Amino acid sequence: MKIIIAGAGDVGSHLAKLLSSESHDIYLIDENEERLNTISSQIDVFTIAGDAKSVEIMEQKLISTCDLLIAVTSSEETNMLICILGKKLGAKHTIARINDDNIINENREHFYNELGIDTLISPTHLATLEIERLINQAAFTDDIEFDNGKLTVFGISLSKKSILIDKTVRESADLNPNLSFKPLALHRNDLTLLVDGDTILKENDIVYFISLRESIENIITLCGKTSIEIRDVMIIGGSRIGLNIAKLLEKNYNISLVEKDKAKCEQLASILKKTLVININGHDVKILEEEGLAEMDALISVTANSEMNVMTSLVGKNHGIKKTIARIENFDYINLSQSIGVDTIINKKIIAADKIFKFVRKGNVSSVANLHGTNAEIIEFIVKSNTKITKKPINQLNFPKDSNIAGIIRNGIPIIPFGDFQLIENDKTIVFSLTESIKEIEKFFQ
Repeated sequence: MKIIIAGAGDVGSHLAKLLSSESHDIYLIDENEERLNTISSQIDVFTIAGDAKSVEIMEQKLISTCDLLIAVTSSEETNMLICILGKKLGAKHTIARINDDNIINENREHFYNELGIDTLISPTHLATLEIERLINQAAFTDDIEFDNGKLTVFGISLSKKSILIDKTVRESADLNPNLSFKPLALHRNDLTLLVDGDTILKENDIVYFISLRESIENIITLCGKTSIEIRDVMIIGGSRIGLNIAKLLEKNYNISLVEKDKAKCEQLASILKKTLVININGHDVKILEEEGLAEMDALISVTANSEMNVMTSLVGKNHGIKKTIARIENFDYINLSQSIGVDTIINKKIIAADKIFKFVRKGNVSSVANLHGTNAEIIEFIVKSNTKITKKPINQLNFPKDSNIAGIIRNGIPIIPFGDFQLIENDKTIVFSLTESIKEIEKFFQ
């Protein structure tokens, strides 16, 4: 597949890195030649220095023969123009990164489809939905549901109260007599590791499980946690993300939104119906304490300052807040943040790149999800007849070591597969894998 990415910023460069292991011809266009040189020294991509919307570049045969044109520059208007021109010149599928959430919220996508923009991606919209999901499942660092919750993959940290600490997975097997869940991987010291029977679990490990619906509460207890009831939420930062989160959450939670700019506060108060808008500096701990910081169940810090979002989240944790979420724009802080105590980090650019990534997947993939702060993916395949995956039981398949066939939904029935289980046509198969093994996995489903 020939893929052109216009824009080598955070979204474009992260996407190029994801796609570079997929054996596609990747072309990265950007006006910043120095940035292109840095990226090409790290990954195998073709680079073109120039303006992606220029006639000289757009009229090249490169555009007319591409399978996927992805426009992810910082300018919404430029991205739309690139896709419109690219479609007219023969690009088979176009994706544009946009900033205006109203285009998606008000279902205007069909209008842009007619212009030649096949898919619209809003990082802010995706990040907002992700934060809402994380608040609704507050005990977890991550959770992804399959088939309306029949199976769930989720991450949860082990507290010092957990009976799993210092035990191997095999030694803990008697805690799962019905085989209704299994641990898949853990995140420790900036590394994501798949578990096996000899893996020893440690305090503060973030362990990723797959589970039937009825076993989730049991797992939470085993990990030394309790189900978190969220009622009162404080949002730091009245940015577009902060506003959108408040809009979504104020229907079901008591929301306080902190913003230091007075004019913006007045604007926010005129839009939000039930949210308490507070005009203070969200990084002033004493003032936050006066506004009831310690009484909050969740803290969401989404200012434009990554460092301050992390610090505010840590302050919240120190005041007993059950769930903290921090917006991180600096990629270097992503792994560090969770290791020092922030429950969940959000990077809207990574979320957007991961969303685009699923358009390139092969092997009859029905969904793709990434886990925050890890290099792991969860992919749902629909099994085709006579593919390699159906030939032998899973323990005889020589499946990549950095991967795990985590769950199956067969005829609507959820199954946690072990050892001699064998897949058949039309099984919905959930695979947990480190990113570097994805290409090898896809061969089993093709």
